[in-house]
Amino acid sequence: MSYPPCHDFARKLKRRARESSKAGRFRSAAQERIAMQNAVKNRLQSLQLGAAQIYKNVVLLPIVAPADGTFQYRTLGEALALQDIVITEVSAAGSVPELTVINRGNGSVLLIDGEELAGAKQNRVLNTSILLKENSETRIPVSCTEQGRWSYASMAFSESGHVMAYKSRSRKTRSVHRSLEACGAPKSDQGEVWDGINELQAKACASSPTSAMSDVYRAREEDLRQCDRIFQAVPGQIGLLALIGGRPAGMDMVSLASAYTRLHLKLVRSYTLEGLLDPKAEPAKPDAAAATAREFLDEILASDEREFRSIGYGTDCRYKGNALAGAALVHKDEVIHAAFFRLDDAEPSQPERMASYRSRRRFVR
Repeated sequence: MSYPPCHDFARKLKRRARESSKAGRFRSAAQERIAMQNAVKNRLQSLQLGAAQIYKNVVLLPIVAPADGTFQYRTLGEALALQDIVITEVSAAGSVPELTVINRGNGSVLLIDGEELAGAKQNRVLNTSILLKENSETRIPVSCTEQGRWSYASMAFSESGHVMAYKSRSRKTRSVHRSLEACGAPKSDQGEVWDGINELQAKACASSPTSAMSDVYRAREEDLRQCDRIFQAVPGQIGLLALIGGRPAGMDMVSLASAYTRLHLKLVRSYTLEGLLDPKAEPAKPDAAAATAREFLDEILASDEREFRSIGYGTDCRYKGNALAGAALVHKDEVIHAAFFRLDDAEPSQPERMASYRSRRRFVR
């Protein structure tokens, strides 16, 4: 069909307008990616390290930021105490790798990677950090931390008071990154998680009838209370960077000092528990702590970054480098939570298997 010249000219203008609109959208997406990358980079570069705190072979350096973030949220513990959220199995039968969270509150709630939930059919930990939307129902990806139980202890989950020990958490961070790259879903290698808990139990000489991670923390309560007394939060603290035997172990930080205060003890224990159980760790080197920590931050800044869609608000930014794994949850150009870990040198470099669906579900009846 032919058109008069004026009609043809109008069609060309409309086509160019559509192309220009598409190009604008692409530029906006690219600009958004750059903004997120800059948010993480700028936050890391602005951090200040406090005076080293030392106990045996563990050194913790408080992380202080020049200013708080502006986006407000509650922590898991706060939201549960206020009964704003309810966390349950996805059904009466349950599903090992996922749970349901209902946020009945009018504000966002931050669940951080590695936080443990106790109760229901078995204890779980978060696979990734999630910023729950207000008045929402969300399915969240989790890993089992109680291999020998699949029966109801309660209808809803409570806060266990623990964050997964840092070595197991570092491996889980790596396997979740691989899963995101492979299929776009934040799934963990459940077999690797169980192996890490079994290894921790053996080191701690802690027996557990259900192979529960929380039983290891209970068995070492006296040591952990001593760490609580030594590693105290400082004013304005938003995170910590841990060195075990003079080497970087990992770091965590959030955007709000008030949120960090509520997470402090859980995070301290997640690093100190495994650090104190490490028979190969050398004594602490406090004089070199600040320089070693800065080198670790430089490694993070130089690592490769990829972005994935987050569950809830924000973007899930993933990082990997030479023996390094990390993640940052970014929302409205703010780093809501970030965690980076040094991977164990003894771990194989070739890609490990992802645990099969059957192995992840093998304790489901």
